[in-house]
Amino acid sequence: MKEVAEVRELKVNRYVIIDDEPCKIVSITTSKPGKHGEAKARIEAIGVFDNQKRSIVSPVRHKVNIPIIDKRTAQVISIMGDKVQLMDMETYETFNMDIPEEFKGKIENGKEIQYLQALGKRKITRV
Repeated sequence: MKEVAEVRELKVNRYVIIDDEPCKIVSITTSKPGKHGEAKARIEAIGVFDNQKRSIVSPVRHKVNIPIIDKRTAQVISIMGDKVQLMDMETYETFNMDIPEEFKGKIENGKEIQYLQALGKRKITRV
């Protein structure tokens, strides 16, 4: 799910979609309007799921897509090597996810974790 907003409404530490990937905005710089044009903004952001740095340059009145990022909690049902089976605490939906490197060995059965969900992708954020 996503919303639409103008470039001038964006702020640092918010989210924007660049190349069909939700990204967290790191910096925004705007230039003065030119003789025949309008002010442009350069947005630098880091991908939420792949940690890649991306940037766009766009006039401040253009519209961009904003992802709706859902922060949820889930309970660990089972651990299968590098994968973990989770159950969402609100919808009781069960699903499998890969365990990120920083959380390997820290996830235990029956524990609650937090994860992000946006544009059909999921990522564990806190154990």
